[in-house]
Amino acid sequence: QVQLVESGGGLVQPGGSLRLSCAASGFTFSYYAMSWYRQAPGKERELVAAITSAAGNINYADSVKGRFTISRDNAKNTVYLQMNSLKPEDTAVYYCNADRRGPYKEYNYWGQGTQVTVSS
Repeated sequence: QVQLVESGGGLVQPGGSLRLSCAASGFTFSYYAMSWYRQAPGKERELVAAITSAAGNINYADSVKGRFTISRDNAKNTVYLQMNSLKPEDTAVYYCNADRRGPYKEYNYWGQGTQVTVSS
């Protein structure tokens, strides 16, 4: 049974910080690239940050560069998103994604999401 469970969302004031966690189970976590996406009301889901299975490559959306940090702990089967200097524009549901692309088969999994609200 594959599971991705996000946690750490909540209400925070502009300029504040949150750390999101995504706990994975049911697959070989270290084989997968992990990503965080977000979706605000009325908008399309967008990629926020991505990290390869070996953590050798990391990419961020331009809107979060310098403020967000993605990391992973393969021993704990967990990926994190540290969010600093939060802005109201960061308000969205944040989703965890796992992706594996091999020569014969591909796998892609999504979590249920966690709400992040930035408001004064």
